[in-house]
Amino acid sequence: MKRGIFFGFLLFVAAQLFAQKITTPESWFGFRPGDDRQLFGYEKLIGYLRTLEKQSDRVKLVSIGRSPIGKEIYVLLLSSPANLERIDELKDINRRLALEPDIPAVELESMVDRGKVFVVATMSMHSTEVGPSQSVPLMAYELASTNDPLKISWLENTVVMIVPSHNPDGMDMVVDHYNKYKGTKYERSQMPGVYHKYIGHDNNRDFVMLTQEDTRAISRLFSHDWFPQVMVEKHQMGATGVRYFVPPPHDPIAENIDAGLINWMGLFGAAMIKRMTTDSLKGVTQRYLFDDYWPGHTETCLWKNTIGMLTEAASAHVATPVYVEKQEIGVIGKGLGEYKKSVNMPDPWPGGWWRLSDIVNYEISSMWGIVETASLHRERLLRFRHDITAKMVELGRKEAPYYYLLPPSQNDPGELVHLVALLREHGVNTYALTSDVRLSNMVFPSGSVVVPLAQPFRAFIKEVMEKQEFPVRRYVPGGEIIKPYDITSWSLPLHLGLECHEVNERIAALEASLKEIEQYDLPLASVEKAWGYALSPSQNASYALVFNLLGKNKPVFRLQQTTEHEGKPLLAGTFVVEATALKGIDWPQGLLAEPMMSRPNFELKRLKSPVVGLVETWFHDMDAGWTRYIFDSYNIPYRVLRPADLAVGVPSGIEVLVFPSASKSVLLDGKQGEGVNAAPANFPPGFAKGMGKEGLSKLMQWLDQGGLIVSWGASAALFEGTHSIKSGTENEDFRLPFRDVSEELKKKGLYAPGTLMRLYMVVNHPLTYGIPARLNVFSRGEPVFATSVPVLDIERRVLASYAQSNLVQSGYAENDELLKGRSALVWMQKGRGQLVVMGFNPQFRANTRGSFKLLFNALLMGQ
Repeated sequence: MKRGIFFGFLLFVAAQLFAQKITTPESWFGFRPGDDRQLFGYEKLIGYLRTLEKQSDRVKLVSIGRSPIGKEIYVLLLSSPANLERIDELKDINRRLALEPDIPAVELESMVDRGKVFVVATMSMHSTEVGPSQSVPLMAYELASTNDPLKISWLENTVVMIVPSHNPDGMDMVVDHYNKYKGTKYERSQMPGVYHKYIGHDNNRDFVMLTQEDTRAISRLFSHDWFPQVMVEKHQMGATGVRYFVPPPHDPIAENIDAGLINWMGLFGAAMIKRMTTDSLKGVTQRYLFDDYWPGHTETCLWKNTIGMLTEAASAHVATPVYVEKQEIGVIGKGLGEYKKSVNMPDPWPGGWWRLSDIVNYEISSMWGIVETASLHRERLLRFRHDITAKMVELGRKEAPYYYLLPPSQNDPGELVHLVALLREHGVNTYALTSDVRLSNMVFPSGSVVVPLAQPFRAFIKEVMEKQEFPVRRYVPGGEIIKPYDITSWSLPLHLGLECHEVNERIAALEASLKEIEQYDLPLASVEKAWGYALSPSQNASYALVFNLLGKNKPVFRLQQTTEHEGKPLLAGTFVVEATALKGIDWPQGLLAEPMMSRPNFELKRLKSPVVGLVETWFHDMDAGWTRYIFDSYNIPYRVLRPADLAVGVPSGIEVLVFPSASKSVLLDGKQGEGVNAAPANFPPGFAKGMGKEGLSKLMQWLDQGGLIVSWGASAALFEGTHSIKSGTENEDFRLPFRDVSEELKKKGLYAPGTLMRLYMVVNHPLTYGIPARLNVFSRGEPVFATSVPVLDIERRVLASYAQSNLVQSGYAENDELLKGRSALVWMQKGRGQLVVMGFNPQFRANTRGSFKLLFNALLMGQ
C-alpha cells in the first residue's frame, strides 16, 4: 500500500512538473483570453500555438492553405502522443472509411479497432464573432497540459482538429479596429467595410461554389485530406436573444441528408446542452431558428457524410461587455414562440451583464461535450462512417437518379469545364463517354460528361445537380410555412446555364463507355498562319481574354451586327482579335475560338478598356465585394468609390459607374433603413456619409452628359423619382420612365426567398450579346419595374421580363404569377448617357455564372 502511495505521489509530481513547463495563455498574452476589452490578433494566436507545439507532444500545427490576402491557415491537432506519431496511418484509415464502400469485414474490424474519431472545429469565420477564436488558447492549453484521466482518455480516442481562425484576414481587421478605438466613444463602433478581402459575412455562403481560397482550404479537409467524422462550426448571433444554440436544427432540413446524420446531430446536441446545464450555463437552446436546408455553409460537409453541426453564442460588443435588460430579451419564433422555459430551452438566462468571458466559457463547455461524446462512441462513429459510405454507393446503384449527363455542346462550353473542375474540387468523380450512347430519343455523343451517383458523396451530387424543390413544412396544418433561413436554389447546371439531363434508368452501354476525367478542358484553337480569332460572346471566358487584352492596350474588335466570314456565321457581339495580339497572353481555361485565316473585309469597331468606378459602401457591402471578386477574376480594372466620393461629382476620367445592390438611404444619406426608420450608422467619423442630394444631382448631370450607370437590386431606387440637374443656365427637372412596384406585389402575397427564375430576353441588343432568349437569373422578387412612355431626351427599352410560363426554374416562390410578364431589366437613355437597372443580381455570390455576361456587356456599352 505504501509503495502504491509513493508511486502515485511520483506520478502526481511528474504531472505537475509537466504542466509547469507548458506556457499558460495568461503568460503569453498578458491577460486571460476572454477578459473584458482584451483581444489578441492572428499572429499572436498562431505564435502561442507554435509554442505549445514545441512544449507538448500532444500538439501539432499543420498548414492547410492560405487566406485571400496571403496569411497561412492552420489546423491544430490535439491528441495523445501515440496518435500524433501515427497521424498518417490514422488519416489513411479515415480516407478508406470515407471512400471505400467494400472493405472486407476482417479488415474493417481492424480499422475500427485502430482508428480514432477526428473532430473538427472551425472558429470565427465571421470575424466580429470573436469568442470562438479567443477561446482556442484555453482549449489547447487544457488538452496539452491536463492530468485529468477523463480528458486523457478523450485524447486517446479522438484527434481534435481546431481551425483557430477560419478567416485570418478578417480577424486582424476586426481586432485592429477594436484596439484602435478602445477607450474612446467609438469603442463599440462597427468596423467599416467587409472583414475579408472580398465577401465578409458571405464567406459562409461559398461552400458550393468554392470561389475563395480560405473556403477551399477548409473544404479540402472534408473532400480530399482528412475526412473527419465530426465537425462543428462555431458562430455568434445577436446580443438580446437566447445565449447559445446547439444542434439539432429547426425544420426545414435537406431531404438528401441521411437520417443517421440527423440522429447523430441530435445525440451530440443533447450531450452539449446536458454538459452546459451541468456547468450552470443558462439560456442554451435547441431546434431554434437555424435550419439545415441549404448547402453553402461550412456544414455542407453533412452532404459528404461528416456529422456537421453549428453552434451560435450571443454576442457582446466584440470584447466590451453588454448589459441586457430582461425586457429586451426576445425570440423570433421558429422553435421558440416566447422567451420562457420550454423543451427547446430548459433553463432561460435572466438577463444582466454578458461578457466575452461568458462566450468563451460557453464555447469550451460545448466543445468538451462534443469531444467527450466522440470519445465515448468511438467505435460506433467509425462504423457509421463506413456504413454510410457503403449506403450512399448502394443507393446510387439501385435508386434513381443514376447519373447526370451533360453534352459537350453547350451555349457556354467553358462553364462545363468549370463545373467538372468544381466537382473534382468537391471530391466528386466525373467521367466522359468514349462512344456515342442513345438514351430514349436522344443520342449523347462521345465526350459527354457523366456524373454517376454511385459515389460516397451521393447526397452532395444530387443536391447540387438537381432542380431544387423546397420541402414545404408548416407550423400547423394549412398554416404559415416555415420559411427558409437563406436561399432556395443552388442547382449548379441551372445556375451555370448548362444543359443537363437526369437519367433515371441504369444503362449498361453507358457504364461500359465511361472513362474517368483526370482533367477536362477544351482544345485550343491555335492554327498556324491564322490571321486572328473570333470569340463568341456566349462564353464567359471570351470576356476574361478580352478584358485582359484591353488592359494591356492590345487591339480587340467587336461586331455590331451578325455577318459571315469564310462561310461561317458570326453573331452580333462577337469579338475579333488578331493572332499577333495574343503573344504572351494566357489563354483562359475552357475558351473555344474560331480561327480566321484572313482579315475580315467588313468594318470592325475597336474597343478600349472602360474606366470603371465601383461604388462600394462602408456598410459591410458584400454584394460590392462579390463584384470586386468577379472583376478581379475577369481582368476588369476598376476604382473603388465610396458614396461620399460622389458628393462633389463623379471623379474625372470615370466612364462607367457600377452600383451593386445597396439601399438608397445608405447611398444618399449614409443611414440604414428607409424613411422614418432610417438610423445613423455606428461608424467612427468619416465613414457614415452618403453622396447627398447635391451629389445625386451631379451624378445625374454626369449621366446626361454621356456617362454610363449600371445598377441592380436595391440601388435602382436611387434613380427613381424626380431629379434636378443644371441645363445651361437653368435647372432641368425630370423623371426617368420606371418605378419599382415590388412592394405592391408583396402586399398581394408575392414571396421569393431567393429563387432561380426564367426571363424572356430581347436578344442582339448590346446589353444582351451572347445571352440566350431564355435566361435563368437569381431573384428575390424585388425590385420589379413598371415603365412608362418617356418624354424629352429620354428613351427606354425593356430588355428582359419574367417568363409567362415555367417561371420558377429552381427553388420556391409564392404567388409568383404576380411576376409574370413584368419588367426585370430596363435600359434607359438620358441625353447622351445610358442607365441600366436590373431587378436581380447578375453576379449573385459569384454563383449565377449564366448571367455574368449581362454585367460584362454593360461595361462595354458606352463605346
